[in-house]
Amino acid sequence: MICTFFGHKDTPKETEPTLRTTLLDLIINKNVTVFFVGNNGNFDAMARRQLKDLSVIYPIKYYVVLAYLPYTKNKDDDMSDTIYPEGLENVPKRFAISWRNKWMIKQSDIAVTYVKHSFGGAAQFKELAQKQGKTVIELSK
Repeated sequence: MICTFFGHKDTPKETEPTLRTTLLDLIINKNVTVFFVGNNGNFDAMARRQLKDLSVIYPIKYYVVLAYLPYTKNKDDDMSDTIYPEGLENVPKRFAISWRNKWMIKQSDIAVTYVKHSFGGAAQFKELAQKQGKTVIELSK
C-alpha cells in the first residue's frame, strides 16, 4: 500500500509524536511500504524526518516528490530520496504544486493529513483524496 501527506505549512511541532505513532501503525498494521511526501512546510518536513528515521528500522521506501526540478550548487546536497514525476516538466510553474499533489493522490491508497481550516492547499487536497475514495487519516483532531 502507498501513503501520501497533506498538511499546513505551519503545522505545530507538537504534532510530530502523533504523526510518528500514525506512521508506525500504517507500517506495522496496515502494510504500507511506500510513502510520497512533498517538500513545502512543517508538515512535510516532519513526515520526511520520521520516514527517514523509520526507514532504518522497517522495510519501507519513501520519496520526496518534487514540484520543481532541483537546482543546487552544493554537490553534498543529498537528493537520493527525491523523485520528479514524469510529465511535470510540461506544467507551467504556477500549477506545479497542484499537479504534483494530484499525482501523489492518484498513486496513493491513504492520505495522512493535518488540516485545521477549510481553505488552502492542504484542505483542497484532503477533500480531493476523500472524493477519490482514498482513506484519509486526519491528525488535527
